[in-house]
Amino acid sequence: MHKIGLIDYGMGNIHSVTKSLEGLGEEIILIKNFNDSKLCKALILPGVGAFDPAMNNLIDTDLITDLKNWIKSGKSFLGICLGLQLLFESSDEGEVQGLGILKGKIQKIPNIANQRIPHIGWCQLLPTKTNTLLKLKELNNWVYFVHSYHAIPDDSKIIAAQVDYGSEKLTAMIEKDNLLACQFHPEKSGKTGEKLLRRWLSNIQ
Repeated sequence: MHKIGLIDYGMGNIHSVTKSLEGLGEEIILIKNFNDSKLCKALILPGVGAFDPAMNNLIDTDLITDLKNWIKSGKSFLGICLGLQLLFESSDEGEVQGLGILKGKIQKIPNIANQRIPHIGWCQLLPTKTNTLLKLKELNNWVYFVHSYHAIPDDSKIIAAQVDYGSEKLTAMIEKDNLLACQFHPEKSGKTGEKLLRRWLSNIQ
């Protein structure tokens, strides 16, 4: 069992993430002050809602410097949905600067015939490289998405998995060193989500 810190800044799907991880035998600590993170082995930045209110809430909690230092230190970190998008420099959804931990921006999902926005539903993960959660040719992992914006990293090598969206492919997961982030919701993705979370947890030092 690990102690997992869940950053509580008023924009996260705290209950479902907590329930999912507790079901895997983990202990969850809600982080509103980084003193609360001292016993944690890993941190999760969840997120639902819009980019600007989320960033403003993070700014108001005074957690940003400590969050960046945590990631720089090499400790395990997981971003979920909006928690992935906030890691980038900016978003088409708003005007507030993102955390800038990753270079690139968040763009509106393109209008494609017969595809709806928001992108909602179950889709298959398409690994682009072997990563913490997936082997390169591992398919048949269906997970749940709900989003209207997607990540465009400056360095495409950090994209760990994509998802088909009509004729386009959207970023579904990024991984860079100790930082992992999912555009989908593993905590709402049934047995597949449970499997992927177990894999992440098994890599925590």
